[in-house]
Amino acid sequence: MKLTSKGRYAVMAMADLASNQSSKPVSLVDISLRQNISLSYLEQLFSKLKSEKLVKSARGSHGGYLLDKNPKDIKILNIITAVDEEIKTLKCKRESKKGCNGKNTKCITHNLWDDLENHINSFFDKVNLEDLVEKKI
Repeated sequence: MKLTSKGRYAVMAMADLASNQSSKPVSLVDISLRQNISLSYLEQLFSKLKSEKLVKSARGSHGGYLLDKNPKDIKILNIITAVDEEIKTLKCKRESKKGCNGKNTKCITHNLWDDLENHINSFFDKVNLEDLVEKKI
């Protein structure tokens, strides 16, 4: 399975934001320090999260980021896909006519890994940010 640090860090940062925002914005510096994620990496992630309308920014000396939606309305899958990440358990492309590994047929374990990918995506689609922050999972 392939889920890079980009997806994991985005979820961590969003959980931190949801846990630490009250009515005021949370700075990326604070998230960086609490989660041990580089500030420049967070800036890249939050740029994507903002363009997907999961967060909004506030300028000024007390600026930072706020969630743009209620935490219960932000699914973990939304966060992962917002940063251009995908859960991938297969090397081949589903729509490919070549099958697995460039052959004309699917490999013997193709359906196993395909089902796993579907289960993982379904799980991330059912869990929301509120569940994660309140440790309901």
